[in-house]
Amino acid sequence: MTLTTNSQSSAPASSSTAGRLLGLAYGAVAYVIFLVTFLCAIGFVSGFAVPKTVDTVRDTAPPPMHALVVNLVLLAIFAIQHSGMARRGFKHVLTKVVSPVIERSTYVLFSSLALILLFSFWQPLPETVWRIDNAKAAAAVYSVAAFGWLIVLYSTFLISHFELFGLKQVTLHALGRVIPDIDFKTPGLYRVVRHPIYLGFLIAFWAAPVMTFGHLLFAAATTAYIFIGIALEERDLVAIFGDQYRQYRARVAMLLPKIF
Repeated sequence: MTLTTNSQSSAPASSSTAGRLLGLAYGAVAYVIFLVTFLCAIGFVSGFAVPKTVDTVRDTAPPPMHALVVNLVLLAIFAIQHSGMARRGFKHVLTKVVSPVIERSTYVLFSSLALILLFSFWQPLPETVWRIDNAKAAAAVYSVAAFGWLIVLYSTFLISHFELFGLKQVTLHALGRVIPDIDFKTPGLYRVVRHPIYLGFLIAFWAAPVMTFGHLLFAAATTAYIFIGIALEERDLVAIFGDQYRQYRARVAMLLPKIF
């Protein structure tokens, strides 16, 4: 995730009222799908309240090599989609096909669909890497994971949650108002670390009282992707904001707050 929201600036379009309402409906549906997917992601990783989790074994566990290959393909599909569609070059091409107003909603929709695909076809690797049997200690670890998810959600609101997920753009367009340019801002946690959303995901993915090989694969692969994503994202941010972002990067830590 970024300090910017990748919105497109534009004057109120001359499209019809029906077209604007259609764009609003599209953005609203994309947002609802994202919201449900986000809640499912919490259950999928944490292991509760959803039909299938990272460790669910239906009848018998698949052969480990089969599960490994399938899971790596699913993770690769998400990584390519999520990072590829976020690049400036891809967005330039996409906005020649769809209206810039719904570009962010389209990105959010496809990211959600890639996650749904991953959740649906994920193969368990149930062998245990570690297990915390003490009930109080396990509850404490679950609390840490919940804290990670709260960091994720809170951080999105710090940088405009509804703009980040495309809903603000389609709403302003439907009202005939100008969609503002992207701006550089570092509120709250962004003054301490450059990527608090990613930090929250890392905490949530690794804080598990029971760590299976399947969960470990998910956590390790997404951690690697996060660092690759940060590198690509910061390259774009430097291209957009120049020295302003370079100075911010030199001053503020990437993920772990500087002690001094």
